[in-house]
This record gives sequence, C-alpha cells and structure tokens, in this order.
Amino acid sequence: MLTSASLLFVASLFAALPVNADGIYTKNSPVLQLNPKTYNSLIANSNHTSIVEFYAPWCGHCQNLKPAYEKAAKNLDGLAKVAAINCDDDENKPFCGQMGVQGFPTLKIVTPSKKPGKPRVEDYQGARTAKGIVDAVVDRIPNHVTRASDKDLDKWLGKNEDRPKAILFTEKGTTGALIRALAIDFLGAIDIAQVRNKETASVKKFGVTDLPALVLIPGPDAEPKIYEGDLKKAPITEFLSQAAKPNPDASGRAAPDSKPKPKPKAKSASKPASKPTPVADEDAGPTDSQDRDADSKPVNVPAPAPPIPTLSTTESLETACLSPKSGTCVLAFLPKLSNPDATPEPAVSQALESLAELRHKHVQRGAHLFPIYAVPDPTSVSEQVRAAFGLGDPESQVLRVVVLNARRGWWSSYVASDYDAVAVESWVDDIRLGAIVKQKLSEGIVGGSEPKAEAEPEAEPVEPETEKADENTVEHDEL
Repeated sequence: MLTSASLLFVASLFAALPVNADGIYTKNSPVLQLNPKTYNSLIANSNHTSIVEFYAPWCGHCQNLKPAYEKAAKNLDGLAKVAAINCDDDENKPFCGQMGVQGFPTLKIVTPSKKPGKPRVEDYQGARTAKGIVDAVVDRIPNHVTRASDKDLDKWLGKNEDRPKAILFTEKGTTGALIRALAIDFLGAIDIAQVRNKETASVKKFGVTDLPALVLIPGPDAEPKIYEGDLKKAPITEFLSQAAKPNPDASGRAAPDSKPKPKPKAKSASKPASKPTPVADEDAGPTDSQDRDADSKPVNVPAPAPPIPTLSTTESLETACLSPKSGTCVLAFLPKLSNPDATPEPAVSQALESLAELRHKHVQRGAHLFPIYAVPDPTSVSEQVRAAFGLGDPESQVLRVVVLNARRGWWSSYVASDYDAVAVESWVDDIRLGAIVKQKLSEGIVGGSEPKAEAEPEAEPVEPETEKADENTVEHDEL
C-alpha cells in the first residue's frame, strides 16, 4: 500500500515530466508537426500551398477542430501541406507571437510567392470543417500547367527542348488540383501542359483514344509513352519519374529527426497564467465571456451565397438580356410550381445553388462574370421566347438553363447529367473559352429596348482558376 509520502513523491514525479511535445497530434497523424526551424524548411521555402494551425493542447476548440483538420489533411495528401504548431511549447512561443497569433486555434494559409522564402500568409476565416478547409486550400494551389492548343503545342514542345514533357489530354476546361500538384512536384524537371480533346490534331498526333490520358515525352528523340495506371498521385509520380526525379520538397513530410524534440529541462504541466483566448469554431456554440478577451480574433464564417436575381416579365427579360446591345447572359428557366409554397425539385434547387455560388465567388474576388438570372415563371415570358429556347408548354416545362448573347445573335443550352457546382462551373468555363456549341437566335427575338445601366459587363475569355472540392473530399483520380 502506498503511503501518503509515497503518493506525494509520485505526484511530484509526474508534475516534473515534460508536457507532450507533439501536443494533440500523434506521430502517426496526417498533420505535419512543426517548430520554427521546420516551418521555414517545409512551409516557407516550399513550392506547395500549406495551411498551418497554431494551437495549444489545453484549448477545447483546438480539440474540437482536430477530427476535421485531420480529415482535411488526408483529403489534401499529395496536393498541399496541412501542418500544426504547438504554441504552448516554450520553443515555439516566440514564433507564434511573430506570426501574429492572438487566439487558438488560428489557421493560416501559406502560398508561395515569386520571392523564395517569403510566401504570402493569410488568415483562414472560413468554416471549421474539412470541406471548408479543403476548398480554400485547393483554390490556392499554384498553377504551373500550360494550356496548349493545336496552334501552339509544337511551340511549347520546342521550349526547353532537352527537358522532358508531359501532356494531359482531357475533356475538361478547368485545371484539376492533382495535375497542378504534379506540376509543382516536377517544377523545373518536367514541363506539363493540358490539352482539351477538341484539339483534334494534337489528340491524333499522340494517338490518344481514351480520356483523360497522360502522355510522357522523356526527351526530344524519345518515343512518347501513354500512362495506363490508376489516376492516383503515387503511381503517376512513379511513371513520370522515368524521365526526371521529383523535387525533394514533393513528399511534404518532415525527416524523422526534424520533429520538435522534448525539452531535456522539466516543464510545468499547469496551464500558463496568461494565455491566448480560444477562438470559437462554428460547431462549438457561444463562448462565455470569461473564455474570451479583447485580443481574440473571431471566426468569420462566410455567409451563404445570395440567390441569383430574377426576371419576372418579358419586359425585364428583354431589358436585361434581349436588347440589341445585351452581352452574354445566363438564364435559368424554372418549372412553374402548382403551389407557390411547394418545394422545388432537387434539380432546380441544385441548379440555383450552384449558379448562386459561382456568381458569389466571382463577386467576392472582384472578377467580372456575365449576368446570371432566374426566370421563375415560364408563363411570364412570351410564347416567342419559349419557342426560341425550346421551353415547351408552360404547364409541363422542365428546368432549362441557357446562355445567350443578343448582340452577337447566338445561344446555347446547358447539357450535363446534373447541376452540381463543378459541372456548372465547367460549363461556364466553356462559355468563357468559347468552347460551346452555339445556335443562332430566332429572328425577332431581340427587342429594341436598351440594357439596364447596372447590367454587369460581359466577361472576356480568361483561363479558369480551379476546380472545387466536392463535399469533404478531393477526388485524387480527377486529373
């Protein structure tokens, strides 16, 4: 039986032991564990985008975030780096202060810049969910993939002639996260381009029959090789490594001896007298006043995208999109509801949400996008308009999404199996790239009224930025 003196000795022994240097993440966690030195070598000097959590083990909100953060790390494996630094460790405290950390957990996205070792650092203020984190990080993965066509592919192949080349042939107009991550891994070692399947001369030149297809040209005189394995990063990396080795930074993992090491000096297990206040996450509910202080940074959860504006009459439709000077417009003609209070069909709700989200994303970035409108009642527009866009009988009409340009006299309809955000964004990218099948507008469909002064200008064709992650995962087999 232990005496009181023995119990006191055991208690003092445990009190003298150092706090777990790895904090809340174990050595088997998919989250990289950093100290100031490894932050510089693995994050600041990396060509990859990273997200770093600054936390304290005693912080309840940090514990609540852990499952979602580790899930995000698994989803982003091979695409970007997900890391954490324990600000309760004496070694790390000065660095956390230098990074402007005033509350826990604080998340910062680190994006490479043109100046080596001086990345752009921004606070992540989105949802504290795996999906929110993945979406934000994927949006910021640099794009070193060249978009090539029949006209300029040979010129691209002639650049850096002795350097191996790889070409992704795809149906998509967007550049996926996986191919962007591969281009970063082989930056300076293998040049990578993307060619759409409509570039028929290039497709034929390399004997591509199935899409997507990845072709490796090891050298100027070498025979091209078509990749035939799984569309996953590890086997693709192995395939490309025939021609050149990936950059040392490609693995994104710290060397075994680069993890923060326990202090040889004993450290008190008690909480510090003065500590940064935990920052509430979206699922934690309100925080009591004693759990916050004036210096805490609140989490700004983005508001949902506002609904797209509606055109409820033929006159408003003509003014916005069917005048002789109207540029490109997207119109979602919705089925008429028998009961105004009835719930729209799932496809209608999905289409409206995807269009609203896409429009809102461009507004937030200050980027111009052509106007997007909903026409909620097909009986509100003329029979001539319904006939021009193939809407059919107003009482039996189904959802119909079209794009038109009255000034140039063409229109085209949305053709896809569903209206998820990625599919709708891909269609909009095709519009911006001029890669849609256009039909001539019917005679007399364009009216004489002037477009509204506040109508948004037509967007010039630009290269799409990224594909969005779906739900809580990023599909690694989506090149």
